[in-house]
Parts: sequence; structure tokens; C-alpha cells
Amino acid sequence: MAASGGALGSLVSLGLEPERIRTATLPLAWKIERTKVVPSICPYCAVGCSILLHVRDGRLVNLEGNPDSPINRGTLCPKGAASYQLTVNPERPVRCLYRRPGGTAWEPIELGRAMDMVADRVKRTRDETFQRTGTVDGRQVTLNHTLGIGSLGGATIDNEWNYAQAKAFRGLGGVFLENQARI
Repeated sequence: MAASGGALGSLVSLGLEPERIRTATLPLAWKIERTKVVPSICPYCAVGCSILLHVRDGRLVNLEGNPDSPINRGTLCPKGAASYQLTVNPERPVRCLYRRPGGTAWEPIELGRAMDMVADRVKRTRDETFQRTGTVDGRQVTLNHTLGIGSLGGATIDNEWNYAQAKAFRGLGGVFLENQARI
């Protein structure tokens, strides 16, 4: 709802610019015209803040915290507020790049090839460093682990993916498992 004359004067006396006051007091429909509002969840941490995505002609035009959410009550942390950039930043990488050993230039490669390269390297490293047994405190024990690879989950990955990643990594015998959210 628009600010009344007395309220407008009070806001101006606080040093706020009239145009910012007018914009801040406009109904939401006037700020973001002709958009479809799509509820979603912030992709960053495990809190699960609710966000509202404003979409026009198939493109994201605005993102804000959902005021109806009991979790974040319309607020977003700096990472959540900046997540708009995840989809609209023209500098965001959208293809896989590879730099050959000793090379100085990056070359685009297909996603399937990049995934195969990662899988081959993980398997090779695991096979080369896997320990079935070892000595601990002078006793021969079963280890079934590898110290040759580690896993670092990201704070932008949801809980379900972090869980699946942890299970897969432990299934490989991985010991060094951490998440960016704890670092």
C-alpha cells in the first residue's frame, strides 16, 4: 500500500530518497509486472529457506524470500539473496572445459566425456591406493579404505545430494569426507 502523506514525510525526514520510498511502498504487483511467481527453495545450505521466483517469458527476473515461510519469514542471507546470479550471470560457465597436462589453454569438451574422465581417475586412484588390511596398534585389522581420494561436498548442494554423495564415497572406501558448509 502507498505511504500516506504523513508517513512519506516521516520517511523523508529519516533521509530516505522519495523514489526509494515510492518503490518500497508499491504493491508487489506494481514492482514485478506480468510475472509468474514460482515458490522454490534456496540452493545454498541445509536450512531450506523458501524463495519466490518471479518469471516472465520463461526468464527469471527477480528472486526474494518468501514472507509466508515459517523458516525464513521472507529473509535471505547474502548467499541466498545473490542466488539470482546462478541463472542470469553472463559469466557463468555453461560447458565443460579441459586443460591438457602441461597445456596453457582450456578447450570445451562434452559433459559425457568429462564425466567419464572423472570416473576413470577416481577408479584408477582408488584401485592404486585401496587397502584391504593394515596394522593398527600392532594388530592386523581389516581396513577396506583408500587414503588416495577425498570428497568435499558443496554448500550449494542440497541435503539429499550430499547424502547420496557421502554414501557413494563411503562405498568406494573413502575416508576423507567433508562438506563446505562446515569449513
